[in-house]
Amino acid sequence: MVPYCRAVEPGVSLIALSYVQGVRLDPHRHREAQLIYAARGTMQVSTPNGRWLVPPDRAVWVPRDLTHDIDMLADVEMRTLYFDQEWLDREDRRDRVHRAFVVQVSPLLQQAILALFDADEDPVRAGLLVRLTLRELRPADDSLSIVPLPRDLRCRRAAELVLQNPGHAHEIAALADKVGTSVRTLSRLFAEETRLSFKAWCQRARIAAAVERLSTNRHLSVTQLASDLGYGSVPAFSHAFRRVTGKSPTEFVA
Repeated sequence: MVPYCRAVEPGVSLIALSYVQGVRLDPHRHREAQLIYAARGTMQVSTPNGRWLVPPDRAVWVPRDLTHDIDMLADVEMRTLYFDQEWLDREDRRDRVHRAFVVQVSPLLQQAILALFDADEDPVRAGLLVRLTLRELRPADDSLSIVPLPRDLRCRRAAELVLQNPGHAHEIAALADKVGTSVRTLSRLFAEETRLSFKAWCQRARIAAAVERLSTNRHLSVTQLASDLGYGSVPAFSHAFRRVTGKSPTEFVA
């Protein structure tokens, strides 16, 4: 696909790009805030604060000057809207625009985004669609969206060890010993910096790994995936997956 880009009006621009599975956009940042959406495929957007899994029913709001990278977990049709801060200030859209968050993409929001990229370049229509898009931004209320990453170096190292092998039954005592701290301190740091207990954070990491693998291999056996991620049975895995994503593994693939 030839990149498609245009200015909707002063302060708002669009770009559409296609990427094949496995492409990585290395850490970078923009002067503008941006709404990143995949009309097809699944992405992983990473910031210093966490990893955000973004299937087609989600989008990510990235504030200006926030360093982020993007991994294409499948073939992706990316649609991105860029907003100058001055434009956002004029529109009185100061709420939430200074932090990153995952957006629940409603049918209305999806159609508004896609309509901005069709051949109709009527500026009045485009302006209305842009403002509708901002009005429809709703943070996703599920746990699929992000694996929060702690900032403390000891806690971050422990988190990285879990992410390297999310299916392993990690014991907090062993991790605390590896990163040079106490169980009590590591437990406190996970709770303070990720707002999750260590056990809940590990569960989130396992389900995020499941989402990533299902996104990159839709023929993957659920039985094999459950085993790889350390679940004793398919029902136990499916229950945990549904608690986090609201869907069974099979429903997610579909």
